[in-house]
Amino acid sequence: MTFNEFNFKEQLQKAIDEAGFKEPSPIQEQAIPVILSGKDIVGQAHTGTGKTAAFGLPILNKLKGKSGVEAVVIVPTRELAMQVSDELYRFGRFLGINTATVYGGQAYARQIKLIENASIIIATPGRFLDLLRGDKIDIKPDFVILDEADEMLDMGFLDDIKEIFTFLPENRQTLLFSATMPTAIKNLAKTILKEPEFITLTKSDVTNAKITQTFYVVDEKERDDALIRLYDYKNPTKSIIFCRTKKEVDRLSTFMVSQGFMAKGLHGDMEQRQREEAIRAFKTSKLEILIATDVAARGLDVNDVSHVFNYHLPFDSESYVHRIGRTGRAGKEGVAVSIVTPHEFRMLQKIEKNIGTKLEGKTVPNISSVKMKKFADLKQQIIEQEVKDYALELVEELKEEFDISTIAFKLASMISASTYVQGNNNIGKSESDIKRLIENSSRNDREDSGRNSRGGRGGRFGSRGGDRDRGSRSGDRNGDRNSRGGDRDRAPRGDRAPRPSGDRKPSGDRAPRGDRPSRPSGDRSRKRD
Repeated sequence: MTFNEFNFKEQLQKAIDEAGFKEPSPIQEQAIPVILSGKDIVGQAHTGTGKTAAFGLPILNKLKGKSGVEAVVIVPTRELAMQVSDELYRFGRFLGINTATVYGGQAYARQIKLIENASIIIATPGRFLDLLRGDKIDIKPDFVILDEADEMLDMGFLDDIKEIFTFLPENRQTLLFSATMPTAIKNLAKTILKEPEFITLTKSDVTNAKITQTFYVVDEKERDDALIRLYDYKNPTKSIIFCRTKKEVDRLSTFMVSQGFMAKGLHGDMEQRQREEAIRAFKTSKLEILIATDVAARGLDVNDVSHVFNYHLPFDSESYVHRIGRTGRAGKEGVAVSIVTPHEFRMLQKIEKNIGTKLEGKTVPNISSVKMKKFADLKQQIIEQEVKDYALELVEELKEEFDISTIAFKLASMISASTYVQGNNNIGKSESDIKRLIENSSRNDREDSGRNSRGGRGGRFGSRGGDRDRGSRSGDRNGDRNSRGGDRDRAPRGDRAPRPSGDRKPSGDRAPRGDRPSRPSGDRSRKRD
């Protein structure tokens, strides 16, 4: 179907056409008619499937244009708040719809003034609750949307969300969107929604089918070498590298810059201004690489990310889904690469089981393979290169000193420097090693199952996922000891979590410099609120 079949208002359809939207995504096709009918919904879909338009378009179509705030969208991070606000403003501009973005680190007076002239508020929980508690705003929205609800749960915002709804009118349409559905989110939905309709993609669709997912098995000491080799081979146009800790982000961003890449880190200890500058540079392609913690990158919406690299695996499947969802957006294809050690193999298989997808195991390319690919890419670049007038002038001048073959050899020698490959010839495990790992893991699973059925303790890895921490013991002890996610920028999980500091200004400034020289041309064609 097409967006025209929803029979949106003429001004809204005009904005959709100008944005180049033709066919709705699965979540949009299912959710939009239900929202237009006035029902509450719970929508489950992985990140990057167009959830913002799924709730934004029907809400914009239903707004009456009366004075005061008609809709509120609550999101986990300030980065996501800004992006949702931009998208809703873009779709609503012909309708005369104003949006107000509310998050920490900004003056209250300025945000209150924006709210007075807005039809839609897009807010993070901490600052929004502060405004409500202090009687700084008095709003009665007809529509309330919770976006990325599972992220707000993970970041410790569940109590804030519950309190926010005590300030909102009972007579409202409520929409809840989440990539995953833990028990706490299901219970929240029962509390704040009225007879909702559930829209759920199947388990096989938890991750985007357009994302190619692969893994490479290496020893701990080979992570950096493997990462550089994979960048040389895959030559991504724009990529995100995910780390578990802020300390790892700082170290790795410095390392990648030293290798000639245009890279910057993104984590919760950076000041808001620095975070916004890094994201802006990445969006405008002034950066090749963004190196981030999970929370810092949540809500990052960039449609042309070609690759996502997991420098370390996350500790849970939900974080894996959110990570790889940064690529393969807006219907484009993407690549997700995970670097794992043998000790992390059980963790990898647990993720595969939970997301219902098998990752393809591959060997890190050797120097010869990378050179062959670089030569092939360079040859294709030469074939496609248009001959310029200034090039003709240069060749004519050179012909006074050299024959045409010598000129060609000299020029080829110059541009072939980009095919240089550094590092050891062989990095990581071989195909037979990976096959043996898979066989051993399968055999251990069967043995564990047998022990469990006889009341045993779950095999040599123990009964709680076993090898959760062994990967970090082999070499990366820095920061991975802080419980489940190391330095994951988040509050404790669950209902007992204290209310997050919300909108306090992040402390510290350990962001690496990203304005160092990039590679020579031709070398390669949230702290929470």
